[in-house]
Amino acid sequence: MTYVTTRDGVEIFYKDWGPKDAQPIVFHHGWPLSADDWDAQLTFFVNQGYRVVAHDRRGHGRSAQVSDGHDMDHYAADVEAVVEALDLRNAVHIGHSTGGGEVARYVARAKPGRVAKAVLIGAVPPIMLKTADYPGGLPIEVFDGFRAALAADRSSFYRDVASGPFYGFNREGVEARPAVVDNWWRQGMMGGAKAHYDGIKAFSETDFTEDLKAIDVPTLVMHGDDDQIVPIDASAKLAVKLLKKGELKIYPGFSHGMATVNADVINRDLLAFIKG
Repeated sequence: MTYVTTRDGVEIFYKDWGPKDAQPIVFHHGWPLSADDWDAQLTFFVNQGYRVVAHDRRGHGRSAQVSDGHDMDHYAADVEAVVEALDLRNAVHIGHSTGGGEVARYVARAKPGRVAKAVLIGAVPPIMLKTADYPGGLPIEVFDGFRAALAADRSSFYRDVASGPFYGFNREGVEARPAVVDNWWRQGMMGGAKAHYDGIKAFSETDFTEDLKAIDVPTLVMHGDDDQIVPIDASAKLAVKLLKKGELKIYPGFSHGMATVNADVINRDLLAFIKG
């Protein structure tokens, strides 16, 4: 397996497929998953001739289960370590959920020439937590509940999230896909409980307002209007207003996990944006 070692000595696992001289697309996964969550996109885009790169966030998947650094600044620094090691230039960075926050933090600070475009899918910016500036956010008690459920029985908590609101399998008329649930659970249980516990604070309490304002590359914001994990009104609809070159695409009835269960639609629109 392939790894990059960060400045603070953390081994970050990554996948790097396709021609090394092709335009890179870098995928950033959500909590508490891994690079495997992008299987449908990695396969699609490598077959389109792109170079595709996806890493496991520190403490997630196959990356080192370290005790510290589970915050957005470290996440973005780890991305930079991968980008620098592979010398990725003119890349498109695509982030889902927590990975969308990671994209915002990294792209806002990226060195010139490294980033061509960005995509935020069901992403957490500008901030998930209810604050004075963002009164439409979720109360802290919601995230305290996540932490309590994780600490009490992580395995059951992950099963419940994946089989219910994440993919909208709790909606009437939506057919559940047990293998998709199993794959979500598998990825979650590969990672470290400490990293996932700390990561709840990172994805819920980080304010990305200034990051979004600083991004100066074309940015596509994609969000399902039935996203039960990251409600669209408090995220995408606000984030696009802060972006200099933002475009919002709303998917009626789509869930938080639309990149998996609606991969055909999402991949088509991603390709159009990247080529456009």
